[in-house]
This record gives sequence, structure tokens and C-alpha cells, in this order.
Amino acid sequence: MYRVCFVCTGNICRSPMAESVFRAHVAEAGLAHRIAVDSAGTGGWHEGAGADPRAVSVLEASGYEQDHRARRFRAAWFDRLDLVIALDAGHLRDLRALAPTPEDAAKVRLLRSHDPDATGADDDGLDVPDPYYGSLDGFEECLELIEAASPGLLNAVRAAVKEPTP
Repeated sequence: MYRVCFVCTGNICRSPMAESVFRAHVAEAGLAHRIAVDSAGTGGWHEGAGADPRAVSVLEASGYEQDHRARRFRAAWFDRLDLVIALDAGHLRDLRALAPTPEDAAKVRLLRSHDPDATGADDDGLDVPDPYYGSLDGFEECLELIEAASPGLLNAVRAAVKEPTP
């Protein structure tokens, strides 16, 4: 089983949205038996809470299922994960600093690095902006960015598990 974990700040907005979207892509590709998907946050402020109601609303309106409880990412998880997907450059730096080995740090990637239309001179230009302090529009934008990157991420994971692209 190839394991992917999406990580944002509190694990109630961006990462659970990315988890739901990517899980749907994995299921649609018929790879749910080969790829496990979950999410976590760099902080533990919301541990045990469900996803933000605005995130749930946007996901449900777009046909995505979610059943989420927030949790904090732990360094010990690197051993069992194949890929850790950061939602912004701050998470990327935090996760790489948390990684016990250089090999573990190399498992951390930015989600939008898999979006062929994303541009940025550096990692900060590839952020999925945090919608938490804004309106529903921010959650809709977040979903659009996640959806744009998910096919490229699926192709990368498919290559890693040696599944041919249909």
C-alpha cells in the first residue's frame, strides 16, 4: 500500500479538502486498493474536531465525500508514509525540519508543484492560500487549486506504484 498524507496548519480546511479530492481521484482510477490517503495538521489546536463547516459545504456541493477528524502530524509517521503533501511553503519547511532523516525530508512535496499551470519563482508561489479567516469564496478557490493539482499528483503516485496511466 502506497501512503499519502496531506498536511496543512490545523487539519480542518485545506488538508481535509485535499484528502477528499485526492481520495476521489484514487477511487475513480480504481487504485483504492493500492493507495491510502489521509491528512493531518502541523499543529494540534483542532485535534478531534471535524472539518470546518465551510470546507464541508464546498466539498459536498462539488460531490466529494468526507468523514474527518483533525489530528496533528507526528515525526514518527514518516516511517509509514511514502509521500507527504504540504499545502504551502511554510508547511513544507516545517515538515522537512521535522523529518528524522534526509530521506524522510525528501518525501515532502508541495501539492501545487503537481499543477502544470501553477507558476511561482519559488515554493511560496505555489501555496494553496489558507481560507480559514476569509469567506466561502476562499474555500471555493482552495478547492479549485486542489482539483487542478490532483491529476498531476495522481500521475506521480501512479508512476511510483508502477500503475500504467489509462
